[in-house]
Amino acid sequence: MKDKLLVLFILVCLFIAFVFIRFFLLNQNNVYGRIKVVASPAASVFIDNVAVGKTPFEDKYKTGEYVLKLIPEGTATDTASWQGKIKVYKNALTYVNRELGTSDITSSGEIFTTTKMEKAPQNPNYGEIYVETEPQGAIVYLDNDEKGVASLILSDVLKGDHELSVFMPGFFRRTQKINVDPGYRVNASFKLAIDQSQKKSLPKEEETEATSSGTTQKTIITIKDTPTGWLRVREEPSIAASEAAKVKPGDQFELLDEKNGWYKIAYEDDKEGWVSAEYCTKKE
Repeated sequence: MKDKLLVLFILVCLFIAFVFIRFFLLNQNNVYGRIKVVASPAASVFIDNVAVGKTPFEDKYKTGEYVLKLIPEGTATDTASWQGKIKVYKNALTYVNRELGTSDITSSGEIFTTTKMEKAPQNPNYGEIYVETEPQGAIVYLDNDEKGVASLILSDVLKGDHELSVFMPGFFRRTQKINVDPGYRVNASFKLAIDQSQKKSLPKEEETEATSSGTTQKTIITIKDTPTGWLRVREEPSIAASEAAKVKPGDQFELLDEKNGWYKIAYEDDKEGWVSAEYCTKKE
């Protein structure tokens, strides 16, 4: 009888050990997430230097860090390739979108991942968003509300769908729809493409020309509609500069100077500042 009990005990222990190894240890070593890649124009997809398909591409991968490379297909011979590091997280999607230009400075895109917040939010309906940009220092908007300059963390973001946008003078704006889950962080990495249509500022002596009557020709700028209903006037031609005032859509000012996507105006009798050229129209 004792021998039977001993055999039974051994069998139970072996079964418990099997269950532990199968469902705990092996599962820990086989945790997966998903990678989704879209690109314009279409491109071949390489992960860790292995060709895995063409865009649009989506597949399951073990958690960890990978090197992703996109090589334009077919006739897009004048389009630049792209390569970067991405991370795959447990039961989460890593989304990569690239718009490939003729060079790195004319290419753009974004990478989104979702991770659990390090500290649970006080309100169970909130999540957060982390935004970084290349180049650094772009203005971040959430649902058309200016939030600050990247890199930054947006805390206490209500769960659900939102519109995330980044902008820097002299570069094209990037906008994406995102979903925020409670207790999770959306990590957003934006790459901005330079706007080559922005004219470089001319030397002051070339900005205005004398008319036939001998008077100086003035250039007038008009403030366009903005998502916030107003436009910041900054002390210097930089999004990092301090705010000096606000002007309204429809307001008109004489153009005093122009520099790298910014217009200098006199917004009061003796006060001058800079506004983003993206939100202005210029007329001589």
